[in-house]
Amino acid sequence: MTLVYSTEVGRIKPEDSQPQRPKGDGIVRIQRQTKGRKGKGVCVITGLDLDDAALKLLAAELKKHCGCGGAVKDGHIEIQGDDREKIKTLLEKKGHTVKLAGG
Repeated sequence: MTLVYSTEVGRIKPEDSQPQRPKGDGIVRIQRQTKGRKGKGVCVITGLDLDDAALKLLAAELKKHCGCGGAVKDGHIEIQGDDREKIKTLLEKKGHTVKLAGG
């Protein structure tokens, strides 16, 4: 008798395996993006090696500092508007190495 169907093997991943974010090089990059946002600009902050809870706290602090909205998506922080200089000074006060990337 041959095996016709089995649920023991396959491409189902175990529940405890969370997708790992790539490790950064220690430099926080702030870039301005408008693509796919109907012309509205956002500042995307990448390169922060923090867990999700710490990212949400930092995003809340940045939103309060800039006086605008934002979100945490896929390990990146998005802040509405173009306040890259404010974001840069706040992150440098917290001890991060910051670069302004993109246009």
